[in-house]
Amino acid sequence: MVRFAAGMLLGVLPIAWMATLPSWWWAPLCGVGGAALLAARRWLPVAGALLGLAVALGAAQARLAHGLAPALEGRDITLTGTVVGIPEDGGRRTRFRLAVDAAQRDGQSVIVPAVVRLNWYGTERPQIEPGMRWRLGARLERARGFANPGTFDYALWLFREGIGATGYVRDPETARRLADAAGPSLAAGRERLREHLQPLMPTGTGAGILMALALGHRSGIAPADWDILRATGTTHLVAISGLHIGIVALIGFQCGRVVWRLAGPLRRLGPRPIAQAWIGLAAAAAYAALAGFALPTVRALLMLAVALATIVLRRRARPLEGLATAAVAVLLFDPLAPLGASFWLSFGAVAAILYLAAGRVAPIGRAQRWIALQLGITVALTPLLLGFFGQASLVAPIANLVAIPWISLVVVPLTLAGTALATIWPDCGQLLFAAADMALMPLWRFLQACADWPLAEWHGARPTPPILLLALAGVTLVIAPRGVPARGAGVLALLPLLLWHPARPEYGGVRLHLLDVGQGLAAVIRTRDHTLVYDTGARFSNRFDAGSAVVVPFLRARGVHRIDALVLSHLDNDHAGGRDAVLRDMAPATVWTSAPHRLETQSRLCARRWNWTWDGVAFRFLHPDPDDALTGNDASCVLRIDAPGGSLLLPGDIESTAEWRLLARGTELDADVVVAPHHGSLTSSTPAFVRAVDPDHVLYAVGYRNRWDFPRPEVVDRWSPASGLGTDCAGAIHVSITPEAGVSKPRGWRQARPRFWRSGCARVGKSGTMRAVEPGGSTAQSGG
Repeated sequence: MVRFAAGMLLGVLPIAWMATLPSWWWAPLCGVGGAALLAARRWLPVAGALLGLAVALGAAQARLAHGLAPALEGRDITLTGTVVGIPEDGGRRTRFRLAVDAAQRDGQSVIVPAVVRLNWYGTERPQIEPGMRWRLGARLERARGFANPGTFDYALWLFREGIGATGYVRDPETARRLADAAGPSLAAGRERLREHLQPLMPTGTGAGILMALALGHRSGIAPADWDILRATGTTHLVAISGLHIGIVALIGFQCGRVVWRLAGPLRRLGPRPIAQAWIGLAAAAAYAALAGFALPTVRALLMLAVALATIVLRRRARPLEGLATAAVAVLLFDPLAPLGASFWLSFGAVAAILYLAAGRVAPIGRAQRWIALQLGITVALTPLLLGFFGQASLVAPIANLVAIPWISLVVVPLTLAGTALATIWPDCGQLLFAAADMALMPLWRFLQACADWPLAEWHGARPTPPILLLALAGVTLVIAPRGVPARGAGVLALLPLLLWHPARPEYGGVRLHLLDVGQGLAAVIRTRDHTLVYDTGARFSNRFDAGSAVVVPFLRARGVHRIDALVLSHLDNDHAGGRDAVLRDMAPATVWTSAPHRLETQSRLCARRWNWTWDGVAFRFLHPDPDDALTGNDASCVLRIDAPGGSLLLPGDIESTAEWRLLARGTELDADVVVAPHHGSLTSSTPAFVRAVDPDHVLYAVGYRNRWDFPRPEVVDRWSPASGLGTDCAGAIHVSITPEAGVSKPRGWRQARPRFWRSGCARVGKSGTMRAVEPGGSTAQSGG
């Protein structure tokens, strides 16, 4: 089983790097070949690889089979369907998933994805509940997200969740509720239970965490609380995951002993351990149902079922055989699970525990064993955490040493008891929730203290695959039992992970990274030893902004922990909405802006007299003039960067008035690369300004299908014959300037890292033409 499971995992992995999926017949062909080898019990690793590839290809092709046609994007479509899952109330909008039964456009039936994710905006929204049937008008977009190195891949998350399109309710007043939930459903039951529990919960931090432990509903946890959990490596404690599933199974297993004593004649049906195993599994399944059978929860349940099956089948299985069987079960249930970090962290943690427990011959006490286990798990998972997230908690062993037993033995049992009694005895349930909150608060203060430690988190550059594999081999040796030869070599194998740093520009060189932040602007400029951030993108809600979601993760993935300068061209939301995260996490040495009197932190006016040199590269502000009375867009900081091999121009959101001021002053504007002013709007990029800049490449910082239709085709025409590239289709855009080679051709992240789950796009071309660009790079003319 171990060889077969290893082969199956290796067969699934290639799908993570595919730019396009092969023809549909590859899946059954690989499946038949793998099944034949398995039936003959020959070449089990090859059989596993073929079957793994078959199920992964089949699952991926099934999810992409009914995508949203490009012609339907942004069009009014009438959808009829059923609400699935628990809707999320975000204050100004309700987000929910709709399983579509029928879709029409202008009275004609059209094909849309089976499940779409919609936002319903407005202050007078109806109550959206699971199981309701609606007919409503909506506008959809194909599933997509920001595309930047080192950041969360939202498009991949949508793909794994089976969501084929996103959008919003177009005409709320015409929406019609066709029926309430027809009969009982798990989602509706969870929602009703959540509404019943909400008034019984305590206020503050405890409410969000207890609700997460009770129902797997984590939206009540504040962003600041998430920061504490991440810094201490304890996020797994607020998810209904393997730890909690195991706790409930253990409680059920022990309760089975009591049930068995009271069972009377039923004891003749089988031995007590088998009954205990079934009761433990049933308890764990019930708890997983409270979490809505989310994929991580189902994975933990499958792993538990494999472990309990050894009791039911009266077989003694080696731990590694059990882990391999669980891996096969998970891959058959969800072949695309390895595309997510949680799969690797879950199995990595279990594998580390089994490895640490094996071969220990020296007797040690329970406390020593628990400390050694926490340290070992932290060391074992650090390469994976750095590979997936670029960060690891240094206080995780201490935090988990205290938190795991306290949460497992005190908080979770009180929370589950309160949940069970709340429906039949609300006062008792409320009392138990209060007790759970009282037990949680001392632990929470301890976690806050751990998170406040200056070295609580370690942020490192994202390692390359060879470095990551070498580090995993290294930790295997480091945590090996005493007496295993070459343990010291494991430390050496970890050094590349600890010391590796992405290549930096050479002296006199400069790199521009124009990040994909939707309709907004954020750029990172790097020289050999310095980093400047120009604008930070927008703030979209109290929980989400481009600074924390894109700019900071991108910098950390590049090994940057502090920036030398932050330039906020002006303080409009789409340029400065993400500044708080950058100011907090990147601690810029200098902050420049066109409106320092409006900024809450110490800053300087980016007046045109300021200039400096970093590593042989000259930086100069061209605008605004201190004597100008310009405000808003026209007061934007205009930054010029001159390197021996070429020049860059970042003009922010200046419009025609500021452009004419620059021309009237005789400012040196010619540049090899320019970011189009004001996202390519008609109020900017005047013909005279375009002639003065005369670039080889023009970049557009724009959102996909933005409502202003930026960049406007007329503006694209003005900038021709310069080549044009937009973040809406290209994702993050990278340009390098070196003294020897000069200016490189701008290259987009979607082009550099194409993946089949990323939908196509309409890319800006010369003379305002548009091309539909598909994930594999093929193009087709479009009316755009």
